[in-house]
Amino acid sequence: MTPTEPAPAHTNSWTGTAGDLSTPAQVHDLVITFYREIVFDELLEPVFGEVAEVDWAEHIPHLIDYWCHILFRTGPYAGSVTKTHRHLHELAPIRPEHCDRWYRLWTRSIDERWAGPHAEHAAHHAATLMTGLAKRVFGFDWAPPS
Repeated sequence: MTPTEPAPAHTNSWTGTAGDLSTPAQVHDLVITFYREIVFDELLEPVFGEVAEVDWAEHIPHLIDYWCHILFRTGPYAGSVTKTHRHLHELAPIRPEHCDRWYRLWTRSIDERWAGPHAEHAAHHAATLMTGLAKRVFGFDWAPPS
């Protein structure tokens, strides 16, 4: 798959009666849930905590803005995803297993609570985003794990 090809469709396996990911408050909950997983993950925490030294109080609102922009087309997003990740990759090389884990945690965070077009778009966009970053910034081909 190339960065211009669409990522494979994400299949939400959640069988409950969750609604779609449809409000900024729900995006907030998703981002918090996801990054709570990151800070306890043995593979990703060192990248975010020790290498990037993420200030979560500052970073979380930017992530919420980004995902609201992607899902709801709310205003312009002021930031450079590529620049930020290029700098991180220069500090500590990002490997395919980092991308796999990030994507699995992201989609699991979605699947645990939401189902619908916005939830599917959040998963699809994450796959497209990671595919592009892997190719253009990290220097390898990546596809979402099955």
